[in-house]
Amino acid sequence: MAPRREKAPRSELKNTAYEIFIGILSILSIVNLVLMYALASDPALQLVLSVMNALFSAIFLGDFVYRISTAPSAMHYFFRGFGWADLLASLPFAQLKILRIFRLIRVYRLMRDLGPRTVWKTLIHDRANSALMTLLLMGILVLQFGSLAILAVEEDAEGANIASASDALWYTVVTISTVGYGDQFPVTNAGRLIGVLIIVVGVGIFGTFTGYLANLFLGPSKTSDAVTDAAADEPDDRDARVQQLLAQSEEAMAEIRRLLAKDAGR
Repeated sequence: MAPRREKAPRSELKNTAYEIFIGILSILSIVNLVLMYALASDPALQLVLSVMNALFSAIFLGDFVYRISTAPSAMHYFFRGFGWADLLASLPFAQLKILRIFRLIRVYRLMRDLGPRTVWKTLIHDRANSALMTLLLMGILVLQFGSLAILAVEEDAEGANIASASDALWYTVVTISTVGYGDQFPVTNAGRLIGVLIIVVGVGIFGTFTGYLANLFLGPSKTSDAVTDAAADEPDDRDARVQQLLAQSEEAMAEIRRLLAKDAGR
């Protein structure tokens, strides 16, 4: 029974880096529920959080579709693997977002069954997916907290042109992508410091992402690596076959000499 119990959660695990990414987003979405109440006095900041929650809902809905379409048993995932909670939690209703805690329970269970050492080795071995999930997570974190921070320090400043949620989100997206149209810009020292941080993080994210894409499209594929390894092993295989044929020839010659000696004895 123990091996079967271990095999089931492993089959549900899609990708270690992906599971951690979804788990952190689930935590962030629950934190946003608290922030919505904490920032009730500022409608603009609440609107930023609402936009981010809508983005999380889209990601979680895609995650549900991905899981149920790739699950070994869709019925088992939906009824016993908290699939129903994943579906309801991905809907854009604040009352249902608390169900995202079931995602944390599943991720915790899967990580516990694998063990911290196995999780760490998997992340190190699968560096490409780990880097991609890290970049996506950093981009989401900067988009949310960068927009909140720049709006909090700029909306009431004299001469500010970042005074609404759309202004803050637009400025953060343009800045993190290093485009920099210049139509929105901070006028306070604190806002400029936040802008510098967003620029630095954006350069790192897009620089790393560019390197990831270059390695994905231009790097050697696993098939070519396998062919190369097979070609490298061919000389050893030929030597082994030659040695085998020589050994068989020597055995045949020994048998012939034995039969000749027997005939001569007669």
